[in-house]
Amino acid sequence: MASLSVKPGHRFNMPDWFTNSNQISINAEKQRNTSHSVRQEARALRNETNCQTKWDEHDNKTRLADRIDDVDKWNESLKRCLSDIDAEIDALTKMKEEAERVLEAKNLALDVAIECLTLRESRQAIDVVKDPVENELHKEVEVIEGIKKALQQKISQAFEHLCLLQEARQQLNLDQRNKAEALEIDRVCLSLNLNSPNISLKPNPTRVPPSSTTPQQWDQFSQYNKDRAEAEMKDSTRLREEIVATIAQTNVELEAQRNATEFAFRKRIRETEKAYDELKWQEKNTQEEIQEMEEDIRRLEDDLRAKMAPLKLAHTRLETRTYRPNMDLCRDKAQYGLTDEVQQLEGTIAALKEKLAQSHDALDALYKNLARIQEDIGYKSNSLKLENQCLDSRKKLTVPAGRYAPETDTFNRTTNRILSPVKSRLLELA
Repeated sequence: MASLSVKPGHRFNMPDWFTNSNQISINAEKQRNTSHSVRQEARALRNETNCQTKWDEHDNKTRLADRIDDVDKWNESLKRCLSDIDAEIDALTKMKEEAERVLEAKNLALDVAIECLTLRESRQAIDVVKDPVENELHKEVEVIEGIKKALQQKISQAFEHLCLLQEARQQLNLDQRNKAEALEIDRVCLSLNLNSPNISLKPNPTRVPPSSTTPQQWDQFSQYNKDRAEAEMKDSTRLREEIVATIAQTNVELEAQRNATEFAFRKRIRETEKAYDELKWQEKNTQEEIQEMEEDIRRLEDDLRAKMAPLKLAHTRLETRTYRPNMDLCRDKAQYGLTDEVQQLEGTIAALKEKLAQSHDALDALYKNLARIQEDIGYKSNSLKLENQCLDSRKKLTVPAGRYAPETDTFNRTTNRILSPVKSRLLELA
C-alpha cells in the first residue's frame, strides 16, 4: 500500500496566512501612497525648478542686456572723448607748428638787425658814433631774443602737453578697446540660448578671476580716464590761447620796435643829409674862395713883378747920378725924389711880398679846410650809403621774400676812389 508523501518544513496556520495577505495589502497601499506623494512632490519640484530656471535665465538675459547698455554707453562716451582728444591733439600740434614757424621767422628779423649793426661798423672817423639808431638796433636785438625765448618756452610747453595728451589718449584708447571687446563678449553671451550648438559644461565656471573688479571700481576707472582726458584737453585749450596771445603780443612788440628803429634811421638820415648839404655848401663856397684867392695871388704876383721895373729904373737913375762930377754931385730934389721913390717901391714890394705870403698861407689853410670838408663829405656820403643799405635790407621785414629785390649791393663795401683836384693839389704842396 502506497504511503502519502509530506513536504518537510514548517507549516503555517490559517490565521498566519490571512495575516500575511492582509499585511501585504496594507504595505502595498502604504507604498502606493508614499509613491503618490513622491510623484506629487517631484511634479511640484519640476514645475518649480522649471519656472526658476526660466526666470533665472530671463533675469540674467535682462542683466546682460542692461550690462550691454552700460558698457555701450561708456564705449560711446569714450569714443566721443577719443574723437575730442584727437581733435585737440591736432589743434595743439598745428598751433605748435605755427609757433615754430613764427619762431623761425624771427631769425630773419634778428639777421637783419645784426646785418645793420655790422654794416654800420663800416662808418668812418667822426661818423662812428653811438647814436639813437645803434641804441634802437641793440634794443631790437634784445626784443627779438626775448621774443624767441618766450616762443621757445611755449613750444616746449606744447610739446610736453602733447606727450600728456598722447598718454591720456593711449589710456582712453585701451579702455575703449577693452569696452568694445567686453561688449562683443556680452553680446555673444546674450545671443546664446538653450538650442545653441556651442554650449557645454565648463570646469569650475563660478570661479572668480583674480583680476576681476567690482562695478564701482569699473565705473571709477573709466570715469577717471575720461576726467583726466577732459582736464588735459582743457589745459591744452588754455595753452593754445596762451600761444595765440604770445604770438600776437610778440608781433606787436616787434612791430613797435621795428617802427622805432626805422624812425631812428630816417631821422639819422635826415640829420646826415643836412650835414652833408651843409658841407657841400661849405665846399662850394670854399672852392669859390680858393679861386678868388688864387686870382688875387696871381694879381699880387703880377703887381710884384710890375714893381720891379720902376725899382730898377729908380736904382739905375740913382746909380747913374752918382757919376756926376765934382760940385754937380748935388743932393737935389731929384736925388731926394729918387731916394723916396726907391724907398717907397721897396716898402711896396715888401708889403706885397708879405701880403703874398699871407695869401699863400690863407690859400694853404683853405686847401686844408677844403680837404677836411671833402673828407667829411666822404664820411657822410659813406654813412648815407650805409644807412640806406640798412633801410633797403630792412624792407625784407615787410616785403614778401619773393618780391624783395635789394636796391644796393649790401655786401659790396669797396669803391674805386679817384682823388679830387684839391687833394691832388694838396699832395703836390706836400
